Amino acid sequence: MAESSFDSEFDQDDENSDDKSTISYKERRREAHTQAEQKRRDAIKKGYDQLQELVPMCQQQDSLSGYKLSKATVLQRSIDYIQYLIQQKKKHEDDIASLKKEVMALQIMKTNYEQIVQAHQSQPNHATSQLTDEIKFCVFQTIMDNLFQSFNTNISVANFGELSACVFSWLEEYCKPQTLRESVLSILRQLNSQLK
Repeated sequence: MAESSFDSEFDQDDENSDDKSTISYKERRREAHTQAEQKRRDAIKKGYDQLQELVPMCQQQDSLSGYKLSKATVLQRSIDYIQYLIQQKKKHEDDIASLKKEVMALQIMKTNYEQIVQAHQSQPNHATSQLTDEIKFCVFQTIMDNLFQSFNTNISVANFGELSACVFSWLEEYCKPQTLRESVLSILRQLNSQLK
């Protein structure tokens, strides 16, 4: 009987140690889960705090209550701000594309003017006599009148946007070196026939 009481005590001790290890294992799991959950919450809170610092529309507190903005408000304002940035990026890309077109048009005009200058410099002077200032002014006035008439009929000046959109195409069409050269030659022929 002494053996059986010893065996039962040993079995009870063994069961108690199993219960303790089971309880401690469950407690450790619960504690690990609690710590992981706390880390997750801290990471989310840190993310919201960083959003509030980065997004200008989230930096002011709720003016009525004086409390911090709610998480839903922070998210909505962040979404609004991202959409605003996307629109700004698109606008800047459009502006860059427009400016690239203008640069290309100006480079073409520059090349054309350089060709006219070279052609003019390579031609011998046909007229050795000096023109009067009155004749020079008459040529200039006629050129400007023709350009103004074409500008006035082809360019809309209702607002700055329309003016900006039209002016470069007008310059390319009416102020090309070849066009101006033909216009000046025509004016000079008319003057020459009037002077004879």
